[in-house]
Amino acid sequence: MSEKGMQKRKWQLTIALLIIIAITYLSAAITNFNFMDGFAAFPEAIGWMFSNLFITQESLERLPTILDKLIETIFMSIAATTTAAIVSIFLGIMGSKTTSVNSLLSVFARFIASVSRNIPVVAWALILLLSFGQNSLTGYLALFVGTVGFLTRVFIESIDEASPSAVEALTATGATYFHIVNKAVIPQSLPQMISWILFMIETNIRSSTLVGILTGTGIGYTFDMYYKSMNYNAVALVTFSIVLAVIIIELMSNYIRKVIM
Repeated sequence: MSEKGMQKRKWQLTIALLIIIAITYLSAAITNFNFMDGFAAFPEAIGWMFSNLFITQESLERLPTILDKLIETIFMSIAATTTAAIVSIFLGIMGSKTTSVNSLLSVFARFIASVSRNIPVVAWALILLLSFGQNSLTGYLALFVGTVGFLTRVFIESIDEASPSAVEALTATGATYFHIVNKAVIPQSLPQMISWILFMIETNIRSSTLVGILTGTGIGYTFDMYYKSMNYNAVALVTFSIVLAVIIIELMSNYIRKVIM
């Protein structure tokens, strides 16, 4: 890069940094947030956490109940992700330029993905809560809808990145549309699809905790119950269980990715 180009790049980065600083201070002014008060409260907050959020023998007696709810949450997340993945594969095939049957179906699939993805899972939980009430179905549907939007988007991109040579070769032999999709498109895209499905399982386990607080189900409800009753030792055990479960699931996902990629 020339000296003139480097100078221009430097000015662009400086302007971008100044804009970010200005937006930050403007946001703080609008919300009445004081940075100094926030930093000053940090030591006290950390001290409170170490004083209250620790696991005791009494809290360990609640471990079977906590594990039962945690397992329920994990399986609900897996069920929502896998069923959403099946729907997303069909929407991805319809939305991709490589496999699209017609433009109307492509626009429809992309519209579904956009709406589902751009509304947060928590918002979906609140919307569905009005119709279905506080139960496991509401939590499942909230995760399902949000997952469909995300997976459809990434599946469309994965299919679009598939090599067109195999598609062209099968087309030249007179293969049917379903044969082309089954033999040329899906095998190329499948490793990436599985990787994204594993990623969404991890994400949904994290999201289901917050969804459970709203829908009164799973580990989220258990966390909320102990928190409202100020049983902070049990809250610490719930938090530790969630973190440990997410780490284990992530390690398993990383291993499976290494095998299939």
